Amino acid sequence: MTVKWLYYWQPSIGVTMSSQTLSIAIKRIEALHGVKTSRWQITASQFRPNQREPVPLVECARELLGVVFSEVPDKYYFALRQEHMVVEADATMQAIMEKLQVYRNRLTILFEVDYKPLSSVEQSRRVVQDFMEVWQKGETTGQFVPLDPNFSEFNLPDLYSWQHTALQYVTLMAFVFSQQRT
Repeated sequence: MTVKWLYYWQPSIGVTMSSQTLSIAIKRIEALHGVKTSRWQITASQFRPNQREPVPLVECARELLGVVFSEVPDKYYFALRQEHMVVEADATMQAIMEKLQVYRNRLTILFEVDYKPLSSVEQSRRVVQDFMEVWQKGETTGQFVPLDPNFSEFNLPDLYSWQHTALQYVTLMAFVFSQQRT
């Protein structure tokens, strides 16, 4: 499996995030003569338990964050952040939860990513470092910040897997939610 690095855009102090800011960032990336080689789609969802009574009879996770990847459409990945677990399930699990009305989907975010597949962690790390060096040399209205969840906290092995990627997107969703509250 190819290693996937996830970064989010952090505007400079005093700069408001806008479509113009994003457009400038995209133009700078295109000016670096990046090559799009593959398209990848991710659907990330936030689920909350359906509580019909004030006190639930069964203890359940307060929040499930789920991710499905276009490259493995038959799998669904849930991250239970409170329990520090990433669970792989059959793709039908989402439909089963909705039919049983145990959890309901509160929010869905679609990500579309263009990437160059590299299977070597070290090779991909060098490519990312080179990109970041070139990026920082020009005028910027912000910076790309690496999203680096603590994989060991979720008992994920050193060998990169879809569970690692799912945890990165779940961490990004949690970050976006926290920024909306502030």
